Amino acid sequence: MGRDAEGEVVATLVRRRRPDPSRRAVLYLHGFIDYFFQKHLADFYVDLGFDFYALDLRKYGRSLRPHQTPNYIESLSDYFPEIGEAVRIIRDVDGHDTLLLNGHSTGGLIAALWADRVKGRGLVDGLFLNSPFFDLAEPLVMRKAGAGLARALRSRFPKAKLPAGVSDRYPRSIHREHEGEWDFDLAWKPILGFPVRAAWLAAVRRGQLRLHRGLDVDVPVLVMASTRSVRPTRRVLDVTGADAVLDVEHMARYAPRIGRNVTLVRIDGGLHDLVLSAEPARTRVFEELTRWTNGYLPAA
Repeated sequence: MGRDAEGEVVATLVRRRRPDPSRRAVLYLHGFIDYFFQKHLADFYVDLGFDFYALDLRKYGRSLRPHQTPNYIESLSDYFPEIGEAVRIIRDVDGHDTLLLNGHSTGGLIAALWADRVKGRGLVDGLFLNSPFFDLAEPLVMRKAGAGLARALRSRFPKAKLPAGVSDRYPRSIHREHEGEWDFDLAWKPILGFPVRAAWLAAVRRGQLRLHRGLDVDVPVLVMASTRSVRPTRRVLDVTGADAVLDVEHMARYAPRIGRNVTLVRIDGGLHDLVLSAEPARTRVFEELTRWTNGYLPAA
């Protein structure tokens, strides 16, 4: 992927192919402080008839190098080259003619912006956005203050650490060594997270405001979100059955601005990463995704 100001940049494409040939594929994009570890999601797609691919974006997970600032970029479009290269491999090298782009959280925002950028080129056939990061979770005054601080710092101090961060309650609630049932690499997805940097937050905010003005994605879009959010505090420790990272009402509000054909599904009991939800919410996620996929991206 070339070099940036920190040195060599790499991105990692993970794949799982069906035992029999398939012309349909899905490309998964993870969120912030994240990487692909949801093997049961790959199992689901393979059983549904898709070859599965996941991209660990630059400076995340398998792609993070010792000389790099974890998860750091200065524009969301910095990710477009690796997405484009992954799509080229999936379509031109591996021979798929139908592609679903599945983005979670920040990956959902990136997926929507990329799909808008490449509209009309036939590179993607559908989007599934799992709890997409369409707005900052804080109240309006704090959103404006935080975004303003990030803008002020990004030029002179782009890597300045902002006081805003991600609560450890959500990762604790999903990791099997704490309160959850899932296993993931704590070096790549630490319980205490990574710092939020000024330029990164400014880049995310620019992307969000671009979406708020309205995109023109020309393929079917499925947006899923939990039915409720919860803000972890010292007094609010129980984050089960709700999105403890983002405001789900932001997702519902901005989903229609993605494109011409958007379906919104709300999941009762859903966590931030809906596919990590406890049952029966997890089953409903896969049922809704199966129904939508069979309608819009059926097997030939």
